[in-house]
Amino acid sequence: MPYSLDFRQKVIFLVENGGTITEAAHRFGRGRASVYRWLFHQKMSATKVKCRQIKLDWKELEKDVKQNPESIISR
Repeated sequence: MPYSLDFRQKVIFLVENGGTITEAAHRFGRGRASVYRWLFHQKMSATKVKCRQIKLDWKELEKDVKQNPESIISR
């Protein structure tokens, strides 16, 4: 999941001004690996997702529901 440029800059600012990577990760609710990655990228630019893959085949889901009507989850 891409994070906004200003969000990443806030995390980096915290670390560059005396905060630890672990503290930044906890404070902003992200993993330490993400913080490390943001710190060591030479070029900080906005991330643009070109195309998202469709994760659900609606026709297959409809077919499955018709074949197994007792398996429907209710809330």
